[in-house]
Amino acid sequence: MIASRSIARGLVLLLASISLAGCWDSKNPGYQGWVEADMIFVSPDEQGRVVKLNVREGDHVEVGMPLYAVDDDLQQAALNQSNATLANAQQAYDRAASLSKTGSGTQANFDSALAGLRVAEAQVNTSQTRLARRRMNAPIAGTIQQIYFREGETVPAQKPVVSILPPGNMKVRFFVPEPDLPKLKVGEDVRVTCDGCASDLTAKIYFIATMAEYTPPVIYSLDERSKLVYLIQARPNKPDSLRVGQPVSIFTDGKTP
Repeated sequence: MIASRSIARGLVLLLASISLAGCWDSKNPGYQGWVEADMIFVSPDEQGRVVKLNVREGDHVEVGMPLYAVDDDLQQAALNQSNATLANAQQAYDRAASLSKTGSGTQANFDSALAGLRVAEAQVNTSQTRLARRRMNAPIAGTIQQIYFREGETVPAQKPVVSILPPGNMKVRFFVPEPDLPKLKVGEDVRVTCDGCASDLTAKIYFIATMAEYTPPVIYSLDERSKLVYLIQARPNKPDSLRVGQPVSIFTDGKTP
């Protein structure tokens, strides 16, 4: 009988401890959020066929490293034509300048030849820029996240060929209810937890929305105000330990359940 009572007391204490643990979890669930990133999309100015792809998904690139090349036949032809126009404009300017020195030419002819030379030089610069942009280098350091067009495929103008994720562009997004909004400030550190994350992972708040999400189309009462939520974004201190789309929990008091 005594043994049975001891076992019963043990079961009661075990159930009580489980119940208290559940209460603690429900009292401090944290704010639920997820990881997002601001990608850098690298695209050509004009339509073309990808003739060289220098990177693969997951590669780390530094500023200036070659990413891809698009066929440049049309741009090269345009540059050749601009160079020919420049040569003719240079000859016309030289003749006008020579006549102007001997007094045989007019100032109007000289000014017209000079203007034509300047226009031809500008056209050459434009053609050179168009040609140079057929070979795209990395504008920023980061990791290649996705390749949208591969060698042999035609990419439209302004469509990205690759996307780059700089480490500093990782962010944590979460929502807080209206009553908790005064507790959070820009520049404040919050604790971030997730499956397999480091125990010292934090993030610094850099954005707090001024407009509520999911606003009900009614006049707010004290009860309804608690249903309003506001978006908050924070930069993690260890962005390499997170993955885009990963669910996370946010705690403002530095404690986890």
